[in-house]
Amino acid sequence: MNALRESVADDVWLLRRRAAPTAVMLEEIARIAADAPFRRLRTPGGGTMSVAMTNCGPLGWHSDARGYRYVDVDPGSGRRWPPMPERWRELAASAAAEAGFPGFEPDACLVNRYAVGTQMGAHRDYDERDLRQPIVSVSIGLPAQFLWHGATRGGSLVRVELLDGDVLVWGGRARAGYHAVKRIAAPDLIASAAADAPPTDETGEPLRYNLTFRRAK
Repeated sequence: MNALRESVADDVWLLRRRAAPTAVMLEEIARIAADAPFRRLRTPGGGTMSVAMTNCGPLGWHSDARGYRYVDVDPGSGRRWPPMPERWRELAASAAAEAGFPGFEPDACLVNRYAVGTQMGAHRDYDERDLRQPIVSVSIGLPAQFLWHGATRGGSLVRVELLDGDVLVWGGRARAGYHAVKRIAAPDLIASAAADAPPTDETGEPLRYNLTFRRAK
C-alpha cells in the first residue's frame, strides 16, 4: 500500500494512514487482551504508568522494581505471550522498508492503551540488544500529539499530530531518540481528520491504541 511519507526529523518518517483501515486490528487487540489483559506497570522508581499495556510476540516488554526488560512469559499468568498476528508482522516489516530500513523482523509488539487524560513522558527505547533495528509505531483510534525531542530529553521539539492508521518509523541516527506522547485530549476538544469514530472501553469512553514493534533480541 502506498502511503504519504513525511520526514519528521533525520531518520524519522511518518507514513500517513499506512495501517488504515484499523477495524480488523481492533479485533486482534481484543483477542490478545483476552489472553494477556492490559495492566498499568510499576516503574523502577515506584510510580505507576498512566498508560495500560500488554504484549504479543515471542517477547514482551515489562517494568517493575527490578527495572525495564523483555520477558518471554507474561508475569501475570506465567504463560507465553499471545502470538503476534502475521498481518501485523508484515505491516511492520513493510513500513520499515518504506522508511529505508529493510529486513526488519520484529519479535516484540507492545500494545499500549491510552484513555483520555493519559500520556507518555519523554523516554527512549533503549532496552533492545541491536539498536541497528528500527522502531515501528502504529496509531489506532483517538488522535495524539507525538513529541520528538531527538538526541537529548530537552532537545529541540518537533510536534506531530498522529491520526488513526498513521505509522511512525525511526532508526539509524534517530534510533535512540527521546520522544513522548502529550496528554490525550477529550474528543470534543479535538479537531481531528480521523476517518472513523474511535474505539471505546467497556464504559463507552474513547481510546487510543499504539502498537510498537521492536526487535528485542
